[in-house]
Amino acid sequence: MDDHLYDEENFTSNKIDWNVWKKIFSFMKPLKKQVLLSIFCMIVLASTDVIYPYISKFAIDGIINPNLEAGTRDLSQLGYFIILYVIFMVIQATMVYLFIIFAGKVQTELAFNIRQKAFTHLQELPFSYYDRTRVGWIMARMTSDSRNLSEILSWGVIDFTWGLFLMVILIIVMLIINLKLALITIAIVPILMLVSTYFRKFILKAYRSIRKVNSKITGAYNEGITGAITTKTLVLENSNYDDFNLLTTDIRKQSIRAAMIQGLYFPSVIFLISIATALIYYNGGNMVFNLSISVGTLYLFTNYVWQFFDPVNNIASIFAQFQQAQASAERIVSLIESEPDITDSEEVTEKYGSLFDYKLENFEPLKGDVEFKNVTFKYHVGEKVLDNFNLSVKQGESIALVGHTGAGKSTIVNLICRFYEPTTGVITIDGVDYKNRSMSWLHSNLGYVLQSPHLFSGSVMENIRYGKLTATDEEVIEAAKQVEAHDFIIQFEKGYETECGEGGSRLSVGQKQLISFARAILANPRILILDEATSSVDTETEQLIQNAINKLLKGRTSFIVAHRLSTIVHSDRILVLEDGKVIEEGSHRDLIAKKGQYYDLYTNQYSEEMLELSIQ
Repeated sequence: MDDHLYDEENFTSNKIDWNVWKKIFSFMKPLKKQVLLSIFCMIVLASTDVIYPYISKFAIDGIINPNLEAGTRDLSQLGYFIILYVIFMVIQATMVYLFIIFAGKVQTELAFNIRQKAFTHLQELPFSYYDRTRVGWIMARMTSDSRNLSEILSWGVIDFTWGLFLMVILIIVMLIINLKLALITIAIVPILMLVSTYFRKFILKAYRSIRKVNSKITGAYNEGITGAITTKTLVLENSNYDDFNLLTTDIRKQSIRAAMIQGLYFPSVIFLISIATALIYYNGGNMVFNLSISVGTLYLFTNYVWQFFDPVNNIASIFAQFQQAQASAERIVSLIESEPDITDSEEVTEKYGSLFDYKLENFEPLKGDVEFKNVTFKYHVGEKVLDNFNLSVKQGESIALVGHTGAGKSTIVNLICRFYEPTTGVITIDGVDYKNRSMSWLHSNLGYVLQSPHLFSGSVMENIRYGKLTATDEEVIEAAKQVEAHDFIIQFEKGYETECGEGGSRLSVGQKQLISFARAILANPRILILDEATSSVDTETEQLIQNAINKLLKGRTSFIVAHRLSTIVHSDRILVLEDGKVIEEGSHRDLIAKKGQYYDLYTNQYSEEMLELSIQ
């Protein structure tokens, strides 16, 4: 995988890469039956489209002309005409109905298969993938790209089948009926295809350019709305308007240009078809006068000339759609084929199971001894964060990590969680290299509370239960009580059934933090990670959480990344980090007595009175 961020501009291929499409087509294998039935319906429909004008030929040659020539009114053949007409109407209607059902099912199931495969793979990808991949990029793959591909591979492929078979059947029937008129009609087809391909190329280019500008406009809308306060405080309204006006003026010009090209396309095609029709009338008319063909045959050929337009236009359009969707196909394949940087070995997977199929019976109990042995780590982009780092932590010990931004605090806990792996060196848990155990085993024994807690759409009860899906309501409520969240939860109108909203939007930051803490407690982890867990809450809520932390840390190995140093004064060990190295280590009392880096950090946050209280 490349280290750069994924961007729309990395996928701008104008040519159809059939190797990519072959991979996309593989998603249709489970839908083979529906695809074949759809194609069968389209073949039948194409056949009826060819035969349909032939019924009118029968009416002209069998009913109208004989009556005109004889000057009589014999309608004995009219019944056959009506019966044939009704039969073909029923066949066509039935085929269209079945085609829509089968093609619609293919589209729906195909989108489901692509999204399911992509989403499943996203669960397997490590943090490093999300570091270099924009969330908007992933969202577009899961929504618009998968939808576009499912539409093209369902309706597009089946329409292509209809167009191809209609052209083939038309040519065969015409050659059988009259060779000269057939050749005149067929002569227009290559010219039609060239004109369609030529115009489609420019239409595609014009609309691709429009989409790029439209993406910039969408981004400008987003920035204008989310940055409204900044815009007003810096008095940038006029500047923003000018920038936005340039974008909208650009898209207006390009849209008009695209419409003009589109407007020239159809008249050009109609002009060519009209020439072919005129040639058919001229040559066919002479044949009618010479009694070489009937009037009905002449009518039939003029219909067939116009019928050629639809399949030619469809085929050109479908090729343009495939070309247009090439970038979508590449992006979907890129996502699905992204290789995880962190994976369990085959031996580990065989013993412990995969991410989606645990073998819980083989999971050893985790005690909580953690050791870093000569660990060096660097991200895909940037300098080393840790260099030959060593740390030994005993079961049940609480370790606080302190230091300025970029010191390596979050990197250490992310390595412990195996969200990343050491570039060199070894991390052991209970004396065993954690690469020799499964990620599922490790993560099932972890509790992680983030600085910015994330809640899912759903009730408070459901969000806490994510810590242990088999937990009873009573266990969920008990977990909430331990972090003193129960009191504010029962004050909600619906109590534990209150909806949290997307990302917990209906709750305050403090309430979200307490609920995420209850979720961690419910999981009953052997290793607990608190990453700036109290930095986003008020002093009163911080005290509630601190009370819960003091209870929770007992008997568990814990790592606390601290912003507010008052929350770590009771930690067994405090590590002061700088540039990925431990520059001070000890208890709060010992480090205060040294009057070193930790002392400076602490006194910068708190007064001398607080300092005296903290060491009593």
